[in-house]
Amino acid sequence: MGLGVRAAPFTYVAHALAVVAAAMVLYWCIHFRGGLAFEAANKNLIFNVHPVLMLIGFIILGSEAIMVYKVLPTVNHDTTKLIHLILHAIALVLGAVGIYCAFKNHNETGIANLYSLHSWLGIGTISLYGIQWIFGFLAFFFPKAAPNVRKSALPWHALLGIFVYILALATAELGFLEKLTFLQSSGIDKYGPESFLVNFTALVVVLFGASVVVAAVAPARLEEPQGYAPIPEN
Repeated sequence: MGLGVRAAPFTYVAHALAVVAAAMVLYWCIHFRGGLAFEAANKNLIFNVHPVLMLIGFIILGSEAIMVYKVLPTVNHDTTKLIHLILHAIALVLGAVGIYCAFKNHNETGIANLYSLHSWLGIGTISLYGIQWIFGFLAFFFPKAAPNVRKSALPWHALLGIFVYILALATAELGFLEKLTFLQSSGIDKYGPESFLVNFTALVVVLFGASVVVAAVAPARLEEPQGYAPIPEN
C-alpha cells in the first residue's frame, strides 16, 4: 500500500485497545446492566450477552484473524492461513450466537425484530462475513482454486474483508448509540457514569478498528524477502 510504516506498532496498539474495549463492555454489562445469562427471568440479562459476544467474539476475534499475517510474519504461511480461517470461523459462530441472544430477548419481551438500521446492517454484515468465509475456505484452503485464480482473487478477498470489517465496526457503533438512547430515554442520567462508559467504549472501538485497518494494509516488513509470494506459482 506504500504507507512507509510497518504493521507491527499498529498491532501492538490494537491489542492494547482490544483489552480495554473488552474490559469496558464486560464492566458495563455486568456492573451496570446486572450480568449475563442465556436463560433468566430478567430478560435484560439475555440481551447483555449480545454486546459482549458481538464485540469480544465477533469484532475482536475477527480482528485477530485479520492481523494474524502481520502478528506472525515469520510463521509458515500455511499455518497462519489456518489460524486465519479458524479465528474467523469462531468469530462467525460467536457473532451468530450474539445475534440469536438479541432475537431471543426481543421475542421473550414482545419487542419487534429488525426494525432499526443497526439490526439491518447487523444481519447484512454477518451474512457477508459468512459468504466471505465460505469463499476463502473454498478458494484458498479446500479444495483450493488454481494458483492463477487465487492470485487474481486474493486482492478482492482482502478488500471485501476490510469492507465487511468496517461495516461491522459501523454496526457496533450504531448499536452502542441505539442502546444508550433507549437507556437514557428510560431514565439513566445523560451525564452519568454509565452514559460516559458506553460512549467511551464506543470511542475505544473506533480507535481499535482504525489500528486494525492500518495494521492490515501496512506491510509486515518494509521489504518482502526475496522470492516471497503470497500465492505460490505452483
